[in-house]
Amino acid sequence: MKTLTVLGSTGSIGTHSLDVLRRDREGYQVYALAAGRNTDLLATQIAEFRPAVAIVATDEVRSRLCEQLTAINVPKPRWPELHWGNSALVAAARAPQVDVVISAIVGVAGLEATFEAVCRGKRVGLANKEVLVAAGRLVMDAVSRYGAELLPIDSEHNGAHQCLRAGKPEEVHKLILTASGGPFRNTPWPDLALVTPQQALQHPTWRMGDRITIDSATLMNKGFEVIEACWLFGLPVHQVEVVIHPQSTVHALVEYKDGSVLAQVCATDMRMPIQYALTYPDRFEAPVPKLSWADARKWEFYPPDLERFPLLKLAYECQAAGGSATCCLNAADEVAVAAFLGGKIGFLTIYEIVRETLSKVPVRRPETISDVLEIDRQSRGVARELVAARMNRDAVTA
Repeated sequence: MKTLTVLGSTGSIGTHSLDVLRRDREGYQVYALAAGRNTDLLATQIAEFRPAVAIVATDEVRSRLCEQLTAINVPKPRWPELHWGNSALVAAARAPQVDVVISAIVGVAGLEATFEAVCRGKRVGLANKEVLVAAGRLVMDAVSRYGAELLPIDSEHNGAHQCLRAGKPEEVHKLILTASGGPFRNTPWPDLALVTPQQALQHPTWRMGDRITIDSATLMNKGFEVIEACWLFGLPVHQVEVVIHPQSTVHALVEYKDGSVLAQVCATDMRMPIQYALTYPDRFEAPVPKLSWADARKWEFYPPDLERFPLLKLAYECQAAGGSATCCLNAADEVAVAAFLGGKIGFLTIYEIVRETLSKVPVRRPETISDVLEIDRQSRGVARELVAARMNRDAVTA
């Protein structure tokens, strides 16, 4: 039986992970569930999975969780240890009784705990892009040093992982990641300036959190995936390409030197890559719909428009630059997306804030996770100042 810690248990990846575990009670046991502030859902998860430890964002939220456990009649002898804060996340990730850590906390909040799990040689099911975008070199060095396993849960990287099993690393010509193109793939350029948060949150294929949905609308999310793929699979950035594939059925393709192209194809259901990360190298029946090959199908593939979606191009440039550039890219984007969702800036201004932040924060080589977190903090500060300046300028000209 494998014992797991789930970081981000109340989010989309976390709830899908628990559904996979639910279907194999004899194969998996939950040691810790970590959430942010969603105490209602966390309480029901605790009642069902009976973890030894539960972690929330703050002490105030911990008190609210106690109230919720009482309200749904979970007897106190069945309560887990209740903790809060980053140090508790780290402890739950590095606990010796844990075999697998599902890293699904959005943002750099999950970075330190995931890094500590890697340093303990654990298997990590990685759904948190920021871990490798912000600290790819440090994390992958630790994977090599401590013999950890990093199994991607993102559908594109999981698909690439499966395709890469067919050949040797030196036989790979290029990796191709697919993108749905988001809700604005056919929107004329002038109309993008008028996009509202409500429109940008209407993703045509996936149901995700707000930030990742906006990042999908700008193609920044695909840029992060390019960076992540370079680190996961040891590829230079020029060997990772992106194609728009609106049907979101082909998740990744690998072209080998002999011209053969292998594709990973499956239904758009995150439970398949989650189960793959748990059972690799074996495969078992998954709780996902099978594709019907009796139905007529049309698959489209075309290149992304880097002029309309310049954040994807910026991601390539940052990965090529190396050092702290990608950490700054992520931090600035998170601030800019939050400002857009809050109605403070326009859709196209997201790119402008990110680009200007990169121009103001010097690129350097982080040597520790603390260095990465400091670069992240500095970059966020610069991005917030730029947002405030833009708001003041817009207010004066209004």
